[in-house]
Amino acid sequence: MNIDNQALTAAGQTLTFFCHSQARENGWWNELLTNRDLRSQGYPKLRPNKNVGELLMLITTEVAEAMEADRKGLVDDKLPHRTGLEVELADAVIRIFDMAGGLGLDVAGAITEKLAYNGVREDHKPENRRAEGGKRC
Repeated sequence: MNIDNQALTAAGQTLTFFCHSQARENGWWNELLTNRDLRSQGYPKLRPNKNVGELLMLITTEVAEAMEADRKGLVDDKLPHRTGLEVELADAVIRIFDMAGGLGLDVAGAITEKLAYNGVREDHKPENRRAEGGKRC
């Protein structure tokens, strides 16, 4: 599979911009009472004023909600034309790209590089996955 690295990175950067911009506009990256900016100004050297562990757990919560929606066969309560699984996965992706924007992380570039790497990994080839001790899932 040929990956258009520039298009893929641009798509991820666009998602980062929109997800983070909306969260900023809604005040999620400002301290509620003082309006202090909670974004990182050079992560990881300069730690953000936002709790990274909390952000990661919010992503985890969305994934857990996706699992529960799939387990119960639920439709989303706010977007009833969508399954709960797809909406909760969308919430997880939104949180990931928002976090990337707030911390100044190049998740878009990392996705592009990781897909290219996974495309040539020996342990990802079907014959190696079928072999004894191979990756099954």
